[in-house]
Amino acid sequence: MVYNFSAGPALLPAPVYARAAEAIHELRMDGHAHNAPGTGMSILEISHRSKAFGAILQHAQVLCHEVLGIPRTHQVLFLQGGASLQFTMVPMNLAHPDKFAAYIDTGSWATKAINESQIIGDTRVIASASDTGYDRVPQFPTPNLYAGASYLHLTTNETIQGVEYPDVPAVAGDVPVVIDFSSHAGSRPMSLERATLGYAGAQKNLGPSGVTLVYVHKDVLARAQDEHIPMILRYQTHAKEPSVYNTPNTFGVLVLQLVLEWMRDEGGLAIIAERNTRKATKLYELLDGSTLYRPHAQVGSRSQMNVTWRLAASSTQQQEQATKRFLEQATLAGFDGLQGHRTVGGCRASIYNAFPERGVTALCEFMREFERRA
Repeated sequence: MVYNFSAGPALLPAPVYARAAEAIHELRMDGHAHNAPGTGMSILEISHRSKAFGAILQHAQVLCHEVLGIPRTHQVLFLQGGASLQFTMVPMNLAHPDKFAAYIDTGSWATKAINESQIIGDTRVIASASDTGYDRVPQFPTPNLYAGASYLHLTTNETIQGVEYPDVPAVAGDVPVVIDFSSHAGSRPMSLERATLGYAGAQKNLGPSGVTLVYVHKDVLARAQDEHIPMILRYQTHAKEPSVYNTPNTFGVLVLQLVLEWMRDEGGLAIIAERNTRKATKLYELLDGSTLYRPHAQVGSRSQMNVTWRLAASSTQQQEQATKRFLEQATLAGFDGLQGHRTVGGCRASIYNAFPERGVTALCEFMREFERRA
């Protein structure tokens, strides 16, 4: 058996694979129940403006409210281009020409968002963890640092460095908050109502690659839009023709719906969070108790989705050699995707919602044996 620790596209729940495979052959009108009448067509060929897909889209949006806890004051959109496109759409739609955009620098993905915002307009980094190698989330800034900003942007989980804010921080005043919560969306209950706009690539906990969940406050959508923004890059455009202004990823939206149904049927976010805490705790306890493995993220900032570490060595060269041996033996033992991101090296285990607890237990056993032999 192979355990997939990849940071994404990630493992999906087994029931979702089965139902999605069925829909490739013929879409069932009630969401794939075997006794339901079929459309006579595959999900891959139905029109995005058909009644059948309209029902899927609407149900998926409802589940985002009911399962993920997105407030009804916000509209749910399913867009394309990943979180990377949102790095540009956010400043294009929310930045005011007479105000600055405030960003918190938590790691690699926050840095990418900052770089894109700087192309659009005045952008200020008001807190950063770069001086400690992004081994923690920075202390949340005082209100005077973001007062008067167009918005305050933060990446609540950094996939590459493995750090996270466990919840959306409370922000003083009326500055809109924007969150990139891609890597831990749906991993636990979160105060999503604190954000004016949030976005998440689906390929971690919510579905396949190619779908981006965006939720945005309806007050923002009601404002006049800058006519210089291309139509397809306006949130208003996608809100007026709910997620079907252009042809969406119909299959991806269906899978997202199925994943949310699975999360609901498993008991909701509270139960999902308990499982995720158990999985992460097992791995962090092993790392903290080891003389060979060195966890990257500091206590209090550790991601439950992306666990990062390095192997102890007296030199960079020896560390690279030890890491190579570890990864080679791990692959042979059936543990895939443990190599750290190419920009930082080391090791990373991504243990998203659908990743089984037995896989974490097996990895811990392998790591203890590897250390014993080292």
